[in-house]
Amino acid sequence: MVSRFAIPILAALAVLTAIPAARAADMPLPPPVVIPEVSGWYLRGDIGFSNQKVGSLFNQNYSRYDSVQNIYKNFDAAPFFGLGVGYSFNNWLRFDVTGEYRANANFHGYDIGFTPGPTFWPNLYTGSKSEWTFLLNGYVDLGTWSNFTPFVGAGVGTSRNTISNFTDVNPIGNAVATSGPFSQWSFAWALYAGVGYQLTKNVTVELAYRYLDLGKAATGTMIGFDGTTDTPFEFRHLTSNDVKLGLRFNLDALYDSLRPIQYYAPPLRSKG
Repeated sequence: MVSRFAIPILAALAVLTAIPAARAADMPLPPPVVIPEVSGWYLRGDIGFSNQKVGSLFNQNYSRYDSVQNIYKNFDAAPFFGLGVGYSFNNWLRFDVTGEYRANANFHGYDIGFTPGPTFWPNLYTGSKSEWTFLLNGYVDLGTWSNFTPFVGAGVGTSRNTISNFTDVNPIGNAVATSGPFSQWSFAWALYAGVGYQLTKNVTVELAYRYLDLGKAATGTMIGFDGTTDTPFEFRHLTSNDVKLGLRFNLDALYDSLRPIQYYAPPLRSKG
């Protein structure tokens, strides 16, 4: 049996419970949270400088000598420029395809061939080398601290290596032979290490080191000053230590600018 004191208490509790519910019904509802669709596609551009090397210089005429001593075979530094398109799968894995023009790097070489006697035949070489290089690259981002994101990566592809204006001068025999431009495709691969800095939501600047293996290259047929022809020279195992500065532009920014503005109707209010 309910006490006569309990009835007023229960009635007061019911009134107190109803007041917050009525106030909550009069409060406006927050607009729905819209999660934007983030595009992983991005465009990139790169500039940089190369520091190139050749493993060895070879010509079939070397077989005429007992031995050949290479004194030097050096390339000057040269700029390169590249463009690419890529896709970020998540915050740590991304891929891109790049095309790059690597401008002429001047070549300077000097070797001496030794024959019985003893007799030696010095040869001075000059020329230049350029490339069109195309790579499929993958990167692993290693985390972000204060907008800085270090990364490592690797790439594979192909390079069209061109040797131009190659000249072979033998100062003892007063002989000169030259070759016009000659190009060949070669397998290429690369390793990357660098850091990116996020300037804005959709723009990231990169500073990176790249080791690039360009394969091999060759001159055209050598033509002597008297019109005679000779075998071409081969540049074996071309490599480059590159420093490059890049800019990545997330295409989500373009998507946001083209997407129509969404309007929401005001929330309904209760009439109570």
